[in-house]
Amino acid sequence: MNLTDAQKKFLRTLAHPKKPVVIIGNAGLTDAVVKEIDQALDAHELIKVRARVERDERDELIAEILDRTRASQIQRIGHVLTLFRRNHAKPKIDFPR
Repeated sequence: MNLTDAQKKFLRTLAHPKKPVVIIGNAGLTDAVVKEIDQALDAHELIKVRARVERDERDELIAEILDRTRASQIQRIGHVLTLFRRNHAKPKIDFPR
């Protein structure tokens, strides 16, 4: 989904108080972790993911998450990645006009 800068800014403000719902540990990005991220995106649309991996690996990990979940990256600060994917069946977030 292509988001405008204004939409991304709106999503960043919504995400600010949220805590990460998925934490990627030493095992890396397993199929189970991708499934958890998928389920969280379906339920909430906007989530945070904490990736406890080295900086070099983090960019590859993020690219793989975005590819496998079809989510949009809203923000990345350190180890925390903010993702958004619209749930077309039951939208949760209304963008301002």
